[in-house]
Amino acid sequence: MGSNISLEGRTAIVTGAGAGLGRSEALALAERGANVVVNDMGQAADEVVAEIKELGGQAVAVTGDVGEWSMGERLVQAAVETFGGLDILVNNAGVLRDKMLFNLTESDWDTVIHVHLKGHAAVSRAAAVHWRAASKAAGGPVYGRVINTSSEAFLFGAPGQPNYSAAKAGITALTLSTAQGLSRYGVRANAICPRARTGMTAHVFGGGEGDGGLDILAPERVGTFVSYLASPASEEINGQVFVVYGDMVALMAAPTVEQKFTAADNVFSVEEFDAQLTPYFTGRSPYQTYAAYSVAQLDTTGVENAAASK
Repeated sequence: MGSNISLEGRTAIVTGAGAGLGRSEALALAERGANVVVNDMGQAADEVVAEIKELGGQAVAVTGDVGEWSMGERLVQAAVETFGGLDILVNNAGVLRDKMLFNLTESDWDTVIHVHLKGHAAVSRAAAVHWRAASKAAGGPVYGRVINTSSEAFLFGAPGQPNYSAAKAGITALTLSTAQGLSRYGVRANAICPRARTGMTAHVFGGGEGDGGLDILAPERVGTFVSYLASPASEEINGQVFVVYGDMVALMAAPTVEQKFTAADNVFSVEEFDAQLTPYFTGRSPYQTYAAYSVAQLDTTGVENAAASK
């Protein structure tokens, strides 16, 4: 295994790693040589630890809610005390409470924001404290990789997922802030928008099989990319957003300015807004918004996405 893609001697935290995407990510990291701190809410975390050990890897389970601020410190402490450090953080834990906005309850909102956005923030914050201190002690940059889990829902503004879409948009912004704030310490932070057939998404996707018998939406496909982003080879990849599923990885571009409207005499009036903006938007396609509908054109899996038809 090339040293630039090896994770030998590295230690990773993976949240929500008891099943689905997180489990595949934890196993992929372990297969590349990383020690793994496996987080989930219940005994599934212990089962994944057992799987990793059967593969000849090293892992430890830390159960609990990542949305609790202290959980971040517990996970980092487990990495340091068990394996001697922390190199990689994969924030994956999440839940769904899909509702249209008019049916959304306070608990539907709070639960999703708590697990997704606060969970990402809690563990990222604790890891940042660790890496900053390690960098100061070393007198220079250390090794750090953060892979956050966003979603195409934030790119589209999924109509049945206002809570989830908002959380994922927040995670993307958190990723950019992490990338800029921690790069001086050697940390690289990126976000993925994955699709995978898991227990959480079983109701979303139809069937589909890729080459070699591997499901076109197999979570292992995402795990492979995560293990790459966790490696030394990704040194120059920072503050990026990738859509990941099937046989492809798509790098998203930053938003661009479409049109600039300027007041003729330095200060706009409502009448001038009407004169400039109204004709510009007249007859505009309802799909020509800030939502990145063009991303749907990436999908060549042939797998029906039931969520897209809601």
